[in-house]
Amino acid sequence: MDAISFRNHLTKQIIPFWNKMEDLDNGGFYGFADENGIPDKTYLKGCILNSRILWFYSASYNLLKDEGLLNKAKHAFDFLKNYFYDNVNSGLYWSLSADAKPLDTTKHTYNQAFAIYGLSEYYKASKDKEALLLAYSLYDTIENKCRDKDGYFEAFTIDFKPESNEKLSENGVMAERTMNTLLHILEAYSVLYEADRNEKIGNSIREVLNIFKEKIYNPDKKICEVFFDKNYNSLIDLESYGHDIEASWLIYRALEVLDDKKYYDIMLPVVEGLAEASYINGIDKANNAMFNECEKKVISRKKVWWVQAESVTGFYNAYTLTNNEDYLNMSSKVWDYIQKYIIDKNTGEWIEDIQEDNTVTKGQALAHEWKCPYHNGRMCIEMIKRLSK
Repeated sequence: MDAISFRNHLTKQIIPFWNKMEDLDNGGFYGFADENGIPDKTYLKGCILNSRILWFYSASYNLLKDEGLLNKAKHAFDFLKNYFYDNVNSGLYWSLSADAKPLDTTKHTYNQAFAIYGLSEYYKASKDKEALLLAYSLYDTIENKCRDKDGYFEAFTIDFKPESNEKLSENGVMAERTMNTLLHILEAYSVLYEADRNEKIGNSIREVLNIFKEKIYNPDKKICEVFFDKNYNSLIDLESYGHDIEASWLIYRALEVLDDKKYYDIMLPVVEGLAEASYINGIDKANNAMFNECEKKVISRKKVWWVQAESVTGFYNAYTLTNNEDYLNMSSKVWDYIQKYIIDKNTGEWIEDIQEDNTVTKGQALAHEWKCPYHNGRMCIEMIKRLSK
């Protein structure tokens, strides 16, 4: 495992695939590509997809300094501010039609967070103050309209009246708070703080870390509970291996950005506990890849693309903290698995789900609202940086 392999995959496969998804007629990027990588130009455009693409091209530019990447990021930024943003009620729509008309006007906290994430990285790349101001506007929206004194809620109508959270509820429950949304608020705020060092963002990061420690993390199981009611009662017996290993390194990234010794001391047991439990419970030792999840003691044994990406970064991060060679070896072995089974040989993009016997179900889209160059692109960017030190 070396930086060159990740750089080659990023520059020769992932970036070229997504370059072809740029919509030069209606703006933004196409919202869907089939199993052959052919875009559907009539498909809706999700804000999560666009925000993550904004982040991806901005972060790729910050790493590679290729002006073509910055141009792609600007294309995504222009589309976000001109079409996804609601100038009447504030916040961002969930989705647009292919020709950029509001389609699903739900205002979701998760959605606002990913836009902050993309805008903050774009500001780091471009120094465009308009992007920073929009990121702060969305921060204010989250803090003023999407929470109570105890933390963050999920889904809202166009004018921020609470509604049910179908979009981020799964496994037969309807969650009023989720670990997933909180994690990506933390990630977004970390990049915004890194970009501008505004102490009010630092204090919000501290508050989110406190919620993780006190409400989300289960110290007995060394996992994050996933779905909650408004009082933080866990709604289901579920271990999400991908979210736990992702949380392990994203929480540590927040600690690095915050640089507050008190919070290092508070949160390092959480960071290391999540990595430990993910390694012990989540690995398919026959294939050296990570299972999807475990619900009520039953393991979902398929291999999900993004879970593998997070395990490469997460276990490598755990190795740097602990010097445990088992984590280093697992990071490397999962990268081998990805290259063998998950990277589509024809397009260079990743196949979403691999079955337990490592076969692929036909007809899986290579791009859709939730599948974009975020997890795999971020893995490449992270590993290039880490292995180049």
